[in-house]
Amino acid sequence: MNNLLQDVLEAHGGLRRWNEMNTVRARIATGGGLWALKGLVQDAAPRQMQVSLHEEFASVAPFGQPDWRTSFRPGRVAIETTAGEVVRELADPRASFAGHTMNSPWNPLHRAYFNGYAMWTYLTTPFFMAMPGFEVSEIEPIAEGEETWRGLRAKFPRHLASHSDEQDFYFGDKDFLLRRHDYHVDVAGAFPAAQYVDGMVEVQGFRMPTRRRAYVRGPDMKPVRDLLMVAIDLSGYRFS
Repeated sequence: MNNLLQDVLEAHGGLRRWNEMNTVRARIATGGGLWALKGLVQDAAPRQMQVSLHEEFASVAPFGQPDWRTSFRPGRVAIETTAGEVVRELADPRASFAGHTMNSPWNPLHRAYFNGYAMWTYLTTPFFMAMPGFEVSEIEPIAEGEETWRGLRAKFPRHLASHSDEQDFYFGDKDFLLRRHDYHVDVAGAFPAAQYVDGMVEVQGFRMPTRRRAYVRGPDMKPVRDLLMVAIDLSGYRFS
């Protein structure tokens, strides 16, 4: 494990404590322009998100109906009732995005898959980088305003689902807390995104963000501020 990753993990609560936990829950409220591009109506009402910390599983409720929820794993996504009855399901969901562009419409299972892998990634950052199979290396820092943020590039193992195989994460050079997350959205034509992260709060010894804002990233590595794709507000974190 490289030195920067060690400092980052410690700043966010420490790997030892993380390994003592199994799940995290949070209340999320989502907006942004991506949903309209996908032909979806985004309800701004808060939802309950739950992810597993040491395997890729996620679920959000309600989803579509008051008594429906999602069940996401990399090889299967489903919409089910809160009693566990399957409403719709799809095996090998990644294959269903073949040929998609930024404007390709999504059905509810597309949306459930995207929500599942994205929120698992966000809610387990940066600790997933210490899981087996990840390749993590330090990259060139970037300047943002008067600050310089140090970077880590994470290469995801093939058995996990996420935005893209390689993703970049930038951290404060003094506090080592997450500031920015860059990636390509492969399921939507691989457009480049720069996601800004702030509003850190302490929850049960962990440092977690309360705001995420993802913009289309321009060729100069700067966000296109007029193209806010996804906005996420997070609150009510609970680890167990």
